[in-house]
Amino acid sequence: MSTTEPGGPPETAEAVWERAHNSTEFRELRSRLRRFVFPMAAVFLLWYLLYVLLADYAHGFMSTKVFGNVNVGLIFGLLQFVSTFVITGLYVRYANRRLDPIAEKIREDIEKEERE
Repeated sequence: MSTTEPGGPPETAEAVWERAHNSTEFRELRSRLRRFVFPMAAVFLLWYLLYVLLADYAHGFMSTKVFGNVNVGLIFGLLQFVSTFVITGLYVRYANRRLDPIAEKIREDIEKEERE
C-alpha cells in the first residue's frame, strides 16, 4: 500500500496509518469507544464482584430457595450469563450507531488516498 504525491516519493503504509491515527476522526472514534467500554466494564466487574462476595460471605442468602431446587445463588449465577449477552447487544447497537460510521469514513479516506 503506497501512494504517490505529485513530485514526491511513494508514501509507505506506516505513513498512511500514522496520518489516519492522528486524525480528528480517529481520536473521536477512540474516545467514543472508551466512553462505552470503560463504564460498561466497571459495571460488569462490580456486578461479578457482588456475586462472588455474596457467594463467599452470604451463604444463607444465596442458598435461599426460590422454587423447587432453584436458589438465589443459581439465579445470580445465571444472571451473569444474561448480563454478558445484554452487554454484547448494547455494544453492537452502540457500535452500529456511534462507531461504525466514523470507522467507515476513516476507511474510505484511506482508500481514497490509496487510489490517488
